[in-house]
Amino acid sequence: MHNDIDHVLLHESTIMSRLDAMARDITRDYQGEMPTIVCILQGGIILMADLLRRIQLPLLIETISVASYHGGTLSSGVVSFKQNALPDLKGKHVILLDDILDTGRTLEAIRDRFVNEAGAASVKLCVLLSKKKDRPCEVVAEYVGFEIGDEFVVGYGLDYQGQYRNLPYIGVLKPEAIQRLA
Repeated sequence: MHNDIDHVLLHESTIMSRLDAMARDITRDYQGEMPTIVCILQGGIILMADLLRRIQLPLLIETISVASYHGGTLSSGVVSFKQNALPDLKGKHVILLDDILDTGRTLEAIRDRFVNEAGAASVKLCVLLSKKKDRPCEVVAEYVGFEIGDEFVVGYGLDYQGQYRNLPYIGVLKPEAIQRLA
């Protein structure tokens, strides 16, 4: 598995240090509140576990399952909700948690549904990674771990063909690994 990685972009210690800072920001911004964290499965699950243990507030936790990559290395542009019912968010302050902000379509679609259908009082976006690129939609995350270039990364929840999520770091796959698994 590690042999498929071309290079490590973010080491585990770097990620943990940044999560400490993000947790302090969220704790400060929601002081006196009980925000609802909604984690996008499956990519956000490792981020959720590590970040939420650092936040010094009472929290409500929900999950939602969507897909937009559908097995490739590029977002398909189609966001598929894998469940019919949305979490109960009426009047709640929501932090939508995801592994990566790429095209922005997934986060935009979920945020819009949370506000327009579920009645969330507010929705802020929290991502571990944000790609530096032009996006087809206007999505800005309020909490960002790291900005990265427009390259395909795996590890720390991010996958390719369902693999590599359990790497403790963020790495760039070798082209031959992508070809082999395609």
